[in-house]
Amino acid sequence: MQKADLDFFFRNMSIEIREKTEEKIVFDINGIEPPLANALRRIMIAEIPSIAIEKVNMWQNTSIIPDENLAHRMGLVPIMVDPETLEYRKEGEELNEKNCIKFKLHVRCTKKDPNAPMVLNDTANEEKLYNHANVYASDLVWEPLGSQAKKFAKNKPRALYGDILLAKLRPGQELEMELFCEKGLGRTHAKWSPVCTAYYRLVPDISFTEDILNQEVSLFHF
Repeated sequence: MQKADLDFFFRNMSIEIREKTEEKIVFDINGIEPPLANALRRIMIAEIPSIAIEKVNMWQNTSIIPDENLAHRMGLVPIMVDPETLEYRKEGEELNEKNCIKFKLHVRCTKKDPNAPMVLNDTANEEKLYNHANVYASDLVWEPLGSQAKKFAKNKPRALYGDILLAKLRPGQELEMELFCEKGLGRTHAKWSPVCTAYYRLVPDISFTEDILNQEVSLFHF
């Protein structure tokens, strides 16, 4: 594209933000073609780096969820870490403080009253009967590697939403694992996509000339 074409493009393109919150942004772009809007959508989904759980060391899992299903579920938990703070892990490179974030999860379900009878199907009162009947993303505990305690002193790594339900336990069941987060792209796996969805729609620009308006008026004249 020639410089003159670029200048013309930027002079005729405009962006207006309609709504912006911590979870959503809505904006209008004028002066572009649909292929460019679609390119922006695809870039947001697949080309912006983010942090996600990639490796899980499962030490104990006596819940009803199979190990591989639980590990996959952990990978989809959004992690609140600035991607700029980590490097991409190269093939064959060991996990270290520069390319990963480590979390630990260790939860065991017990009765609040040791002498109370076991009621497995009472989900309405499970929080009253048991300790850790529900395992949430807030149970993930960050373990600093190397100098990460100083590096992330202001913004400690955590799950973006602490109320994400990971598993349900009953007395005697236990989860213990180590989880390692890495930097990646959504084109590699959906867990690295920084948006849940991104879409665009065309906004029509309808205008009427004076002649057309006069014709319409005459059509409906009795």
